[in-house]
Amino acid sequence: MHIFYSDKTRLRQARTELHDGVLVAPFECPERVDLVLKQLQQAAVGELHEPRAYGLEPVLAVHDAGYVNFLADCWHEWVAAGHEGEAIPNIWPARTMRSDHLPQAISARLGYYALAAETSITEGTFEAAMASKDIALAAVEHTLATGEPSFGLCRPPGHHAAFDQFGGYCFFNNAGIAAQQALRQGKSRVAILDVDFHHGNGTQQLFYARDDVLFISLHGDPEVTFPYYLGYADETGQGKGEGFNVNYPLPPGTSVATWMAALDDALATIARTQCDMLIVSLGVDIFEGDPISAFTFTSDDFVLLGQGLAEAGLPTALLMEGGYAVDDIGVNVVNVLQGIKQGGR
Repeated sequence: MHIFYSDKTRLRQARTELHDGVLVAPFECPERVDLVLKQLQQAAVGELHEPRAYGLEPVLAVHDAGYVNFLADCWHEWVAAGHEGEAIPNIWPARTMRSDHLPQAISARLGYYALAAETSITEGTFEAAMASKDIALAAVEHTLATGEPSFGLCRPPGHHAAFDQFGGYCFFNNAGIAAQQALRQGKSRVAILDVDFHHGNGTQQLFYARDDVLFISLHGDPEVTFPYYLGYADETGQGKGEGFNVNYPLPPGTSVATWMAALDDALATIARTQCDMLIVSLGVDIFEGDPISAFTFTSDDFVLLGQGLAEAGLPTALLMEGGYAVDDIGVNVVNVLQGIKQGGR
């Protein structure tokens, strides 16, 4: 298995996250990558490869140009405006205010393009996001060329990033960018299967009215789980995308058996809709020890997850999403990849 990674993902080193009303050290941090790399190298799952630079063209195929320009310039404008600390939004075009005009002030544009306040923009954020999408593109292109599974150790993650919004630690939608690239290179319909504990609201928004990308997400019930406002079972697509968006909202404490039954149903949908490639938004925060999640997977259960994914029988690229800096994060990633290599259950 080819594994793609870049040291440039470390360029984002945020110091602050708004959590439970206080500023804390971010859960999404470079140490996550260190823990995963250590286990990948010890387990000798596959070779590490540096991605090439793909530039902005694949990003602009799915994201708004004004939003991309904002991300490129935000930190420099924030500093030039004399702000102290990291760029954290504190004002939004909320339901009671105008949302049809974008003011010039960097604080206003920060809130306009943000969907949540926990994610700061820091020096190096844009560069890290660029490297992360390069990792995703390299992984997908390898799978397209060889038919072999690949793993992209993306950081920052991507599935909360929408057409023109960042949040949930995400800036560019890596899975969405990769899926669009696969279509551009000849695939007729791509399945994006999101197994992160949190709903991939950004990925859903990007493809909600399309039938060439099937989006399926297994996640914590948005009634009580971030990002709250999307991820309900009645969100099934729009227009020609009707039926190509499938959500499995699951309550806190969901058992592995119940979760795996939902996965089996998702795999049946992927087969029925005749997808010819699978991109997995791999969040291992379904782990029982994850600090901001509430499912019950043990490390051994991730092997079963990998075996289930192998049963799709499709060219498969796995892209890292969530799963936070606990000691077992690397073990859990490796176990998924080992399960893929072993094949079906």
